Amino acid sequence: MFKHLKQDLPASIVVFFVAIPLCLGIALASGAPLFSGLIAGIIGGIVVGAISGSAIGVSGPAAGLVAIVLSAIATLGGWENFLVAVVLSGVIQIVFGLLRAGIIAYYFPSSVIKGMLTGIGIIIILKQIPHFFGYDADPEGDWAFFQVDGENTFSELFNTVNNISPGATLIALIGLGILILWDKVLTKKARFFQLVQGPLVAVVAGIVFFLLTRGNDALRISAEHLVNIPVPEDTASFVAQFSFPNFGVIGQPEVWIAAFTIALVASLETLLCVEATDKLDPEKRVTPTNRELLAQGSGNILSGLVGGLPITQVIVRSSANIQSGGKTKMSAIIHGFLLLISVILIPTLLNMVPLSVLAAILFLVGYKLAKPSLFREMYLKGWKQFVPFMVTVVGIIFTDLLIGISLGLAVGIVIILIKSYQNSHFLHIEEEGNGGTRFKMTLAEEVTFINKGAILRSLDNLPENSYLELDVRKTRYLDNDIIEILDDFTLKAKNRNIDILLISERGETKNPDSYIEFFRLTPKKELYKP
Repeated sequence: MFKHLKQDLPASIVVFFVAIPLCLGIALASGAPLFSGLIAGIIGGIVVGAISGSAIGVSGPAAGLVAIVLSAIATLGGWENFLVAVVLSGVIQIVFGLLRAGIIAYYFPSSVIKGMLTGIGIIIILKQIPHFFGYDADPEGDWAFFQVDGENTFSELFNTVNNISPGATLIALIGLGILILWDKVLTKKARFFQLVQGPLVAVVAGIVFFLLTRGNDALRISAEHLVNIPVPEDTASFVAQFSFPNFGVIGQPEVWIAAFTIALVASLETLLCVEATDKLDPEKRVTPTNRELLAQGSGNILSGLVGGLPITQVIVRSSANIQSGGKTKMSAIIHGFLLLISVILIPTLLNMVPLSVLAAILFLVGYKLAKPSLFREMYLKGWKQFVPFMVTVVGIIFTDLLIGISLGLAVGIVIILIKSYQNSHFLHIEEEGNGGTRFKMTLAEEVTFINKGAILRSLDNLPENSYLELDVRKTRYLDNDIIEILDDFTLKAKNRNIDILLISERGETKNPDSYIEFFRLTPKKELYKP
């Protein structure tokens, strides 16, 4: 774990600066105490990071749960009651892990996962434009199209035009310039620039700018455009920020419904993020998904016990970790400790960081996830890859993460069904002469009820007084629906004077009286090769 510390430490600092506004913003958007977002970020980094088998994934509060949390707090009658649901959701996730439900992650098409990454990248850019120009009406971490401030993604952009803050915009441009210079030029010049990350320099520049312009009415950055970490006056007030669940409501059905909802959504988001993160990993390591569910469940139990938001693995922090050169889980763990130390020792200093500078950092994260070259790459792979990819991207932009992925997955399944319909069999003319036309139909390895229409149409189009060779030697699975179609065709064939030669592993059979009887008596080892 300490072998790559020189790469993990700089990466953890970048993830730390990305995580701070997201932890606070998600808590604000969820209607939860601000400190609960930081608790989730700390536990997601330290506890989940230590237990997880993911080398580069980073966990914390997730934007995808904002609407669920906001609704559940109101439904359950208070924050302490909601924390019971968080604890129970963690228990349920552990059960999922023990039942090996993590295998679900492997059933999402690559085109949908790439669409998810691209869609999130575009959303990051669109959502950060207002913050970049100093318009912070909507909380950080609100990724849904319809926002908690009553606007949507695009109306917020129009509102930004009339609410530009000169000081916030200027330091954002300076910060973006530093990041680009660092990434494209300086890191190639000397080892020092690889160890000291550009985002850290940009944040320091933002703090200095804030301090130097406090007396300048034109460039001054007001408090609402800065990070806003709760600042305790003493130890007692710091401890008072923790909340504890009210287990007296554990018997209420609404609590269990909320717990199952959180567990299902959090598990699905985590598994999707795991799949996406593994694709981004330069070393192409594979995360054990069942262990990840156990880690997330443990994190949610602890987070709920001390007053934190629900936790999932999150793609924004994970991709920032990868882009910053993180190699092992130490980057996630260190980022958790940095969050803990910062809220205890330096909250006042962090509250001098302009949100516009952090928006500049997220700009680059978003761009690297949604590079224009990726659209061309997916287009060149053909429509079967490009259509689910684009549906996922558009769905995420105009709805939210899970709906967008569901739409992309649905389109992917439809395409599979279409191709399965088309590839059920191969029919061609073997010979054509005075004695009638000779056809040969070769069935695919797997033929199911989905292929009924295609096969039925081909059989019905055979002309009278013809000859059909039906080859099932390569068929491993033949659905009963198809056998019934073939059985019905025996009568049609006699009426239309069509001779049939059935070729199977058992040999050749001329004009079988019953396909049902034939396939029932055929030993499986002959019809279905192992």
